[in-house]
Amino acid sequence: MKKGMTWLDQPSGWVDAKGFEAAAASCDIRNKQNDRLDLALFVSSAPCTAAGVFTLNAVKAAPVRQCQAALASGKAIHAIVANSGNANACTGARGEQDAASMQAATAKALNVDLSSVLVCSTGRIGEFLPMAKIEQGIPTAATELDGKDSSGHAAADAILTSDTRRKVAALEVSVGSGSYRISAVAKGAGMIQPNMATMLAFVSTDAGLDTELLQSCLRKAVDQSFNAITVDGDMSTNDTVLLLANGASGVRIDAADSAAVAAFQEALNAICYDLAEKIVGDGEKITKVVELRILGAADDGDAEKVARAIGNSLLVKSSWYGEDPNWGRLLDAAGYAGARLEESKLKLHYRAAAGEEAVPVFVDGLGLAERKPDWKAIVRRKRFIIEMDLGIGQGAFRLLASDLTEGYVHFNKSE
Repeated sequence: MKKGMTWLDQPSGWVDAKGFEAAAASCDIRNKQNDRLDLALFVSSAPCTAAGVFTLNAVKAAPVRQCQAALASGKAIHAIVANSGNANACTGARGEQDAASMQAATAKALNVDLSSVLVCSTGRIGEFLPMAKIEQGIPTAATELDGKDSSGHAAADAILTSDTRRKVAALEVSVGSGSYRISAVAKGAGMIQPNMATMLAFVSTDAGLDTELLQSCLRKAVDQSFNAITVDGDMSTNDTVLLLANGASGVRIDAADSAAVAAFQEALNAICYDLAEKIVGDGEKITKVVELRILGAADDGDAEKVARAIGNSLLVKSSWYGEDPNWGRLLDAAGYAGARLEESKLKLHYRAAAGEEAVPVFVDGLGLAERKPDWKAIVRRKRFIIEMDLGIGQGAFRLLASDLTEGYVHFNKSE
């Protein structure tokens, strides 16, 4: 990371950037008769420019459509209301009405314009929201709004579903005119496959950027982070990443200042990648995170095809769980990926970590069996790197993937 960028050691998420508040409430959306937090408000005291990236699934939840319509209007945004436990997806006209009701209740509780509220949901598909509970929970949460660390953590916890831990990150960027922060919160553990996944990510910055630049930066950051991960190959109905900028730091980033834009982009990339890795690392019942680096492809598109074929292969993922360096399965997956490929030019290496020795596995059409003990040592690690060079061009793609365990099957075979 460049000089002048510093990670916060104990981030709170959304509230680490100046002028942002958060709160949470328990609405018993899952109808479990417990006090689990399941509704959160993410708020800026000042109006924000906003950007968003959403699922490409043709079946989109009502909140996704609400966010897309709100951002398309170009109006300032003040708040995000989000619930867990129910996706409000495949719920027809009532789902649209319920999303609108969440928006209206939040606007009223915060005393802001209706158009300045975004709505997000995550959880079970195909069930109606318990709106009476939610409409009581929203004003309750609003009374708890503050910028304290604990409120940021509570809001981060309220959006979790099958996650085992909260996911937050924040960093500070020092510039000549002062400093600004980018902070974020995310959720996601299952149904993880771009273009995006069963994930929500809310990013706040107290830098000032116009909408067009903000959207451009977010798209670039998402493409190399949230859109470059997979746990189980399933694309969700609710994927949403939102970025709000309120300018409260006094630092303005203009498109004409290429150095300032580059620094902001690098910081945003780092935040998104950090959260993306936390999502994969918290994948449902996984034991390993594998970084796939595909190099030397005809173009980046071909490299991505190969990476996804390997990262989503059930045979490959099972062998990772078994700590078996069954590299033949990787070559097989690469071969059916639909990318230009010549077996004699392929090179495959395993690496324990960045900067450590790249152990050759398959070179010039032959496997190097004498290195098998080294391969086995690497795949026993909880995180390792696999590099495949197609030897054809300059295309490249990096994908974070996970193994597949019997625990995942048991966890997902019923509600």
